[in-house]
Amino acid sequence: MDVDLLVHEAWPAFEVRAYEGWLLRHAGGVTKRANSVLALGRPSDLDRAISAAEDFYRERGQRCFFSMGPGTMPGLDEELGRRGYEVVDPTVVMSGTPKGEPAPEVRIEGRPWPGWLETWWAVDGRYADGLAVAERICTGVPALYAAYEEGGRALAVGRAVPQGDTLGVYCMATLPEARRRGLARTVLRALVARAGGGEAYLVVTAQNAGAQSLYRGEGFTATGRYHYRAAPL
Repeated sequence: MDVDLLVHEAWPAFEVRAYEGWLLRHAGGVTKRANSVLALGRPSDLDRAISAAEDFYRERGQRCFFSMGPGTMPGLDEELGRRGYEVVDPTVVMSGTPKGEPAPEVRIEGRPWPGWLETWWAVDGRYADGLAVAERICTGVPALYAAYEEGGRALAVGRAVPQGDTLGVYCMATLPEARRRGLARTVLRALVARAGGGEAYLVVTAQNAGAQSLYRGEGFTATGRYHYRAAPL
């Protein structure tokens, strides 16, 4: 499972520039996944490649981030550290064969609807005016969008991206007042069932122990880690 590329494909930037095996990704500054360098190749001149990446983001008024995943070129993490880049957002990769269980109370559509977006952004939104950009990122690839609704309001949501024989699980979010009811589990199982089961993966911040416990109970195990390197301010 090539997590670096799976995440890149499931959460697509809408501007990507290739540089000697690196992908410089930009999507309006919304989320690091879509606004960071995916450094899988080995450029002929590392110093020049880093400068090119920094120029790319500077031209767009953004801080330069590098995604440091399993496939990142050896030595880059240490070099960025020497340049004053800080480690941010340590993340756990989890994979497995989760349980699927259809749930009639879970609404599943091929595109996000306003109620789904509102709930997801209320929980996971980090940018005051970034929802339109985030929606554009989400809808950049075919995906399934699920929500547990009561009274027409989405209380828990999730997104699943079929990627060949693998299913990527994203955007799992539950409103604070609806937690501890098993709704996230219900949404996850409904998505897996609709997608046809099989191997799946997801990513979760290292500090979110509660979510990791939930996912372990659904058949996922930690299989890797990644983090970002952020340029000095």
